[in-house]
Amino acid sequence: MILSEEYLQNLLDKTLPQIRATDGCAVVLEGSIAEGFGNSSSDIDFLLIADGDADLPTMPSLLFVDGRRVEVRTRSVRQIAEQFAAVTAAAANGPGAEDLLNRCQRLLRSFPLREPELVAKVKDLMSFDDFRTTVGEWWARAARQSIRYALALRQLGQEQEAAAWTEAGLLQAVKSWAAGRGETYLEPKWLPEQLGRIGDHPPAARYLTLASPSASGLGADAYVTEGVRLAADLGVTGATPEAGRITVAGAGVTTWQTGERVHVVRGRQDVFVLGDRAARAWRSLVFGRTLEQTLAAADAAGAPQAGPLIAEFLRYGLVRVAWQGDGPIVPGLPLAAPAGDVTPPPSTARPIIAVGGATAGGAEAIDLLPVPARRFSAAAMTLVWSNVLVENAREDLVGALDRGQWSVAQLSALRMLRFALRGVLSSYAVNPLPPDSEVVRRLSLLPDGDDLDAIRARAGQLDTLTIASGPQGDAALTALDDFVALVRRATGADRFPSSFDSPDAWRQTLEAGNDWLRLGAHLDADLPIDEAGDLLSSGGAQPHAASA
Repeated sequence: MILSEEYLQNLLDKTLPQIRATDGCAVVLEGSIAEGFGNSSSDIDFLLIADGDADLPTMPSLLFVDGRRVEVRTRSVRQIAEQFAAVTAAAANGPGAEDLLNRCQRLLRSFPLREPELVAKVKDLMSFDDFRTTVGEWWARAARQSIRYALALRQLGQEQEAAAWTEAGLLQAVKSWAAGRGETYLEPKWLPEQLGRIGDHPPAARYLTLASPSASGLGADAYVTEGVRLAADLGVTGATPEAGRITVAGAGVTTWQTGERVHVVRGRQDVFVLGDRAARAWRSLVFGRTLEQTLAAADAAGAPQAGPLIAEFLRYGLVRVAWQGDGPIVPGLPLAAPAGDVTPPPSTARPIIAVGGATAGGAEAIDLLPVPARRFSAAAMTLVWSNVLVENAREDLVGALDRGQWSVAQLSALRMLRFALRGVLSSYAVNPLPPDSEVVRRLSLLPDGDDLDAIRARAGQLDTLTIASGPQGDAALTALDDFVALVRRATGADRFPSSFDSPDAWRQTLEAGNDWLRLGAHLDADLPIDEAGDLLSSGGAQPHAASA
């Protein structure tokens, strides 16, 4: 230790009156100072051990005593026994393993300050030789996954990231190697001190020359090669670059295509829209194929050099990679921020939704939409349905003008305007929609832009139109047709069929609606009308149509 026992006892005497402590507690010093690694900035870590089965709090108390930061933790003998039993039962492989191992390690390597007999009693609950074996295996598993992931990234053309994961894997590998020599302290920052205490060994010396890509002086690819070799020499098995060992695996996402646009839904919550080239790479994926086969298939599908795209799918958790015969490759950085699927900033492409699919930012885009999946699908279904209603209102308007029914015509014209504005709001994922009586004013929710500014101005004019004669009706129909054309260009619906003109146009309308209805039903989104459920159950066909 870097502090004398006399100093520590004196500090403990000043600390105990400041906390609620059970009489007869044993006290140990644990952590970096007990290990001999600490410095003047290190915490003083006291653990109080109560001889009983009480449930004592996990959270430490933080005190400041004689200019030192003191942390006080408490455990009962029962709680300690349960921690050791959990390690023995291989719980060190599951969630929370780091905290569990850390607690056990700190106690096993602690220095007794009060009631040494009770301290010895609890330490005897776990063999240190068994514990260091467990810690070594735990670090080796982490190193194996990191090195495998580095090999996958290198194969996908991500050399710099592969080098970074190799660096992580090497640290984990040397921690495993050090644990086998009794150096079980988990915190990586003290690794140089641990290696110094182990002494002069060739693997440790090699590690120090490869501790980071920059320190090694090697290029990224060469660094990965040397790192993989050293990891194997440090005892990490099952992570050598054998051809065909890394495969592409599913990640539990669902793919939805509307027209030519491909969407990928992650966790029933996040929607990614793929640009044309990214979509070709995505559609070429066949789970179970090796990375070599996957890259060749993407090349044949019109997405050459697709490695970076597939790597992006991997980062976002849209696909996984696996080690043949040993399951998914799940890398992690123990004692660091939890690893997980990357969630990129939401796309800024506007409008968000078009009839043919979400708006993608480019051919290689893998864009996260800025709305939840259910709201996206509900807004998309409403966008399609608003266009159907525009067609229906136009048909009513034409019929009323033909019969000179000016009041009916005026109401139909107003419906046509408002249904078109439902589509505008839906294309920006406004859902649920405001009432029809407010849609003109609620255009204020949308951002500024040339198309939207023109839509706002013309909607305000059309909202006050009057139809009391044939010439007024003809002028209104022309103005509304121009307005609908403007809206459809702005919302990607310019090729929407004239739904009620012919059987073929109605069939096209049903097909466009069914693509979105399937996604909405999958996500339990609200359908725009009850009858949409019948369209879904018929697979996009008219429910009463006779079979061919």
